Amino acid sequence: MAEKRKRGAAQDSDATAKSSSAAKKAKTPPAPKPKPSSSQIFKLVNEDAPLTIQIIAGSYDRILHGVTATIIKHYPKDSKKKKNKKSNKTAAETAPEAQLKAEFADTFLFNAHNSAIRCLAISPPSAPAPKQTQKVLLATGSTDERINIYNISAHPPSTRAADDQKLLSSLAPRPILENDKNRELGTLLHHTSNITKLDFPNRSKLLSASEDSTVAVTRTRDWALLHSFKCPIPKVQGRPSGDTAALGGAPSGVNDFAVHPSNKIMISVSKGEKCMRLWNLETGKKSRVLNFERKMLIEAGETKHSTGEARRIVWGSSKGGDDEFAVGFDRDVVIFGMDCRPRCKVMGDIRTKIHQFKYVELGNKEEETVLAVSTEDGRVLFFDTAEENIKEPAEGKDLKTAKFVAQIGGKETGLTGRVKDFTVLAMEDEQGKRSWVVVTAGSDGVLRVWKLEAEDLASGKEEGKKVGKLLGTYGTQNRITCLEAFIMIPKPDGAEESEYEFDSEEDDHDSDDSDE
Repeated sequence: MAEKRKRGAAQDSDATAKSSSAAKKAKTPPAPKPKPSSSQIFKLVNEDAPLTIQIIAGSYDRILHGVTATIIKHYPKDSKKKKNKKSNKTAAETAPEAQLKAEFADTFLFNAHNSAIRCLAISPPSAPAPKQTQKVLLATGSTDERINIYNISAHPPSTRAADDQKLLSSLAPRPILENDKNRELGTLLHHTSNITKLDFPNRSKLLSASEDSTVAVTRTRDWALLHSFKCPIPKVQGRPSGDTAALGGAPSGVNDFAVHPSNKIMISVSKGEKCMRLWNLETGKKSRVLNFERKMLIEAGETKHSTGEARRIVWGSSKGGDDEFAVGFDRDVVIFGMDCRPRCKVMGDIRTKIHQFKYVELGNKEEETVLAVSTEDGRVLFFDTAEENIKEPAEGKDLKTAKFVAQIGGKETGLTGRVKDFTVLAMEDEQGKRSWVVVTAGSDGVLRVWKLEAEDLASGKEEGKKVGKLLGTYGTQNRITCLEAFIMIPKPDGAEESEYEFDSEEDDHDSDDSDE
C-alpha cells in the first residue's frame, strides 16, 4: 500500500519542507495547558454489566495476540433480596460482596511480521454516527522495517459464534471469539531500519520512529508521508559495552519521542546522545537541543561506563495540571518542568531496571496525577511528583526524590519476572468516582489484569503500600515485548457495520494539514 503512493508522498514532503524553510529561526511556540481527554475515560452506565477489554500484545516470536478480557461480577447464589425476619437488612446486604473475575477469549493470533514486534499503537475510536459501528486503528512496528496497519472493531465480539468457531472453542483451552470486521489495511515502508516507536497523537496522524534516525509523519486518510524529521547520527566515540553497531559505525536511531497534547511540540531522544531534542511540529524544524548535565546523569544511575542516553520520554502533568515531562534512563526516571530543568527523580533507593512508565490522572478536584513505572523485578510502582510532596535531596545531591505511593505485583503475587509493558485504563461510575484496570505483560508471556480503586492511588502517610486486585491471568506462551489495550464500547442498537472510512471533521482537518 505504501509503495503505490511513494510519488505523492514525496511531493507532499517537498511541499512541507519548502513551506517550513522560511521559518528556520522560529522559536518554540508557547504550549497551552493540556486538557484531560474525556474520551479516554470510560463511563460506567451499569456497574453490573460485563466490561470487555481488547488486549493486543506483540512478541519476540513475531506473533500478534488479540485477546478479550471480560470482567464479570460473580454474586453468591444466596444473595436474593429477601428480608430477614430478625433484621431489617436484606439478605443481599448481609451477603458477601460480589467477586470480580476476568474471563479471556482469543480474537486473533497470527504471525504479523518477519521478525520481532517492537512496538504498537492504537488510535482513538472513530466518531460515533447513528446506526454505525466504531473502529480503532492499530499499527504494529517490527525489526523487519515494516509498519502494518489494521482496522479493529471498537465493540465486543458477538458471542453467537458460527459452528466452526464453536468447534474450535471446544478443542482449544480457551474460547475463541473472532470478529470478521477486524482486517489488515496494508503495510508502510517509510523507514529503512528497525521501528522503535509508534504513536497516534490523533486519529488523523501516525508518527513513527526508527533506527534510521528519522521520525515520519503519516496521514491516515490516504497513508501518505507528509514529513520526515531527521535526527543527526552521532559520531563514533569508542565501543561502549553492549554496542551492537557494525564495525566502524556507531549506535544510531531514535529511541523514543513524545508529542505534547497541544500537537505543537515534540521531544525526541536518540541512541548515543546525552541530550534531547525539541521539535516544532508547526514548522517541521528543530527548535532546541537540551544537553543532560553530567551530575544529573550520575544521580540518575548513569555512570561513566553507561551510555548516558535516554531510553523513553513521556509528557504529563503534575498537581494542578501544570505541564511536565518524564525522561527515563536505564535505572531511573527524571522529571523536568516546562523550563526544561530537572525537578526530581523517582526511584530513590529502589535499585532495579526500568522498562516502561506512564502518567495516570486521579480525576480529583486537585487534578493530581501519579507516575506509574514498570520494573525488572515484576512490579508497577506509582510515584507522586507534586512539588509539595517530593523529598529533599540527600547530602551532596541536587535532585529531589518523588514520593513512593503504592505498588502492584512483586513476589507476594507470584510475579517475579520483568514487566515489559503495561497500560492503565480509566473508568468512572455515575457518581464520578474513578477506578482503573491495569493490564501488564512481560517476558514470561503472561497477561495479567488488575483492578485499582481511587483510594489505592491516594497519597497518604504509608509509602509503597501494596494495592490492586488480580482479576485473572492469560498465558500466551510467547515472550511479550509490547502491549496496548482499550475498553470496548457496547454496540449500539440497530448499528450496522461500515467499511473503513473517516468522518467529515477528520477529512477537513487533514486537508488543512496537507495545505501546510
